[in-house]
This record gives sequence, structure tokens and C-alpha cells, in this order.
Amino acid sequence: MKIAMMVRGYISAPGPSDIVYAPIDLAIEISNGLIKLGHQVDFYGPAGTRLEANVHTRGIRALVHNQKEFQNLLSSIDLLTHYVPGLWDQYLSSEMFKRAKKGEYDLLHFHHPEAAMPYASLFPKVPVLYTLHDPIEGWWHELFQMYQSPNQFYVSISNNQRKPANELPFVGTVYNGINVDQFPFSPEHDDYLLFVGRIVPEKGVHIAIEVAKKTNHKLLIIGPIYTDSKDYFDQKVKPHLSEQIQYLGFIDHKKVVKYFAGAKAFLMPIQWEEPFGLTMIEAMACGTPVIAFARGSIPEVVVHAKTGFVVKSKQEMINAISMIDKLDRHNCRIRVEENFSIETMTKGYEAVYKNIIKITKRENFASGRIIAHYRHFDRSKIKKWL
Repeated sequence: MKIAMMVRGYISAPGPSDIVYAPIDLAIEISNGLIKLGHQVDFYGPAGTRLEANVHTRGIRALVHNQKEFQNLLSSIDLLTHYVPGLWDQYLSSEMFKRAKKGEYDLLHFHHPEAAMPYASLFPKVPVLYTLHDPIEGWWHELFQMYQSPNQFYVSISNNQRKPANELPFVGTVYNGINVDQFPFSPEHDDYLLFVGRIVPEKGVHIAIEVAKKTNHKLLIIGPIYTDSKDYFDQKVKPHLSEQIQYLGFIDHKKVVKYFAGAKAFLMPIQWEEPFGLTMIEAMACGTPVIAFARGSIPEVVVHAKTGFVVKSKQEMINAISMIDKLDRHNCRIRVEENFSIETMTKGYEAVYKNIIKITKRENFASGRIIAHYRHFDRSKIKKWL
């Protein structure tokens, strides 16, 4: 297959080392995985993008080179009012559609739908796939309805993510994956709890602090503090910092691994419907059980009482700490190897691509019959990833 892929037109791939941007990392892994399977992948991004795939920049520069520039971009009223980030995206995506119309690509894969939706209906014979990395909020749902056309399909990264918009043409759930080899397994652990993630209210680090204090455990906190969440850090985290509760700041991804491996348990007291949390599979790959609230993708990823504990309250999280040592850390590793590896994720996308291409080749888009066909096509071939 010939696939064209894009994340952002204003951030190069790989992204700057001080920016946490999972869609870029995942897109790179999917692209590399598809190439290993023998497919052709063209990757679109600004200058500085360097991958194994064929890279197309169209000569545009990146607008973001570090976290500070990223925050400035997102907070610039002038740039956002004039749609500058979006226009950077569309400059590249328009080229992808033009080339696909000429037959250069079998399918276009976008990791941010807004980069392509304005063009999709103008190129009705070009199959388009979107991976949804964010929750489907009310305004997203409305945009999907506004721009819908028979050639657009969606992949969710957890089944729970679909709930607000089950009627969208989802072609499967493909769970995010990691390179398991980069997360060495540790059968032993030190006596500390771990939190890794953005220091924002929805991640619930303040609850992790309460749990650590109640169970008399050391808690290590790792993650970036952004401008709009500094008040949260100052009010809910900073006053509790001590020898017991330690904030280690933002640490390069490669260096975080040792903290995953040494932790007694990884805490995820999330306060929102998180579509997928890569940190939990990174922790489990190292053998560290996850104790997390039963929200978002958590119940789909963590096997209760086997690879961690899925709880409903702070008190249940506290109670689970005392049961952690009863779990076999090998089960955590096996769970990731069998379900959340790069290879599994890549094969999931490969299966989705093949089904979409099969549908779009067989149907006449102008007739509108594709909708009826989509509802009845054989999903059994990709049931492993559903």
C-alpha cells in the first residue's frame, strides 16, 4: 500500500525533546512499522522532519522548536485569530489530497482531523482515515457532523473514547503501542509510588499526594508544568513537597524508564475520560502495576487484580496499595507484550487500511451506497484490534 501520513504542519517530527506530544511519537512508530511490513509511507511535516519514510516539507518552516515557543503559539491571540497554525497544516494536507487524486496514494492518514476535513469532501474518491487522540467533546462532535462525507473514516484509541459519538464511521479501535524493548523489565522494586504526567488538575496528582501520605509511602512526581497550570501546582502540589513527596520536574523520556522500573506502583487518579494513557503501559512494560480510577481507557488496559487495580475512589486506591505485592510483575510485562506493542499497533492499522481501501475501490462514492456497505462489511478480519 501507498500511504501518506501527517500530524502537524508546524512541528517537525520527531518533536522537540522538551515537548510531550504523543501523536507525533505514535505516528513515527506507525510509519516505521508499516515500512518494515513492506508498505510505502510518505510523511508530511515542516523543515526538520526526519524519518525513515519519504519526507515532504513543501519548503515550509516549523513554527515550534521548543516548549516555550509551543506555549507562545497556543497563547498568541494574533496567530490564532489569523488561523496561522491551521493554515500551516492545510498547506501540507492540500498537497496530500492533490497527489492522492492523481493515484500516488491509496489512503491518507491524519492524526488531527481538522487538518483535512475542509478538503475531504472536495476529493470524494480519496480514502481518508483519522486517528482520534483526544476526547470527542461537544464541539468536535458538531464539526464531524458538519464535514462528514462517505470517504472519511475514524479510528479510536479506546472503545470508551467512542461513546459520545458512536454513530461516526469508526472502522476499529487500535490501541496505542510502545517499543517494549525500550522499557526493561524489573522483577524487583523500591518502596516508592510514582506519578508521571502533565501537572494539571485532570491528571489528579493532588490525589496521588493524598494517597501517598495516607499509606506512608514516598511519591515521586515527574512531569511538565505549563503556564496555564502553574496556579494548580502552586496551590495543590508545591505546599506538600518534602522528603516524602518529591517533584523531580520534567525528565527526558529515555531517563524516566528507571523510575518506572523501580516503582512499587504507578498511580493514575485521572479526573477525566482519558482516551489512552501511554504512561500506564510504559509502567506495566517495566513490571510496575498500575492503580487507576475506572475512567477513560483504564478498564480496557489494566486487568484488575492482575496487572494492577481499577478503583472507583481515593479510599479504594489507598486500600489497593496494601495488595500490590501480591501481584506478579511478570503479568504486567506480558500484558503489554501481547496487546500494546508497536507491532500489534502497526498490524492493527494495516488491517484497517486494507478494509478501507477494499470498500472505497468497490463502491461508487457518488452513489452514497458506501454507507450501507460500511455497516455490513466483514469486521472479523480486524476483530483482534476491535
